[in-house]
Amino acid sequence: MAHARSVSTETLGILSQPGLPFAAKLAVTFAVCVTKWSIRHRTRRALIQLEPWQLSDVGLTSEQASTEASRAFWQA
Repeated sequence: MAHARSVSTETLGILSQPGLPFAAKLAVTFAVCVTKWSIRHRTRRALIQLEPWQLSDVGLTSEQASTEASRAFWQA
């Protein structure tokens, strides 16, 4: 599933501010990474709860959903 959002325009704006301390840039980058991981984890756990008709509505088979749900949260 490639649904996890990429870095937002707002985040890019924050990271490109001149004079922003390295620690602040690192903190924002870390927060974005952890947020992506959290979204992936929640989405994959929810995916295995869907009924076959719901999976069909989103264009997935039970096998595809199971494969995606078994992936680790850090894997895009």
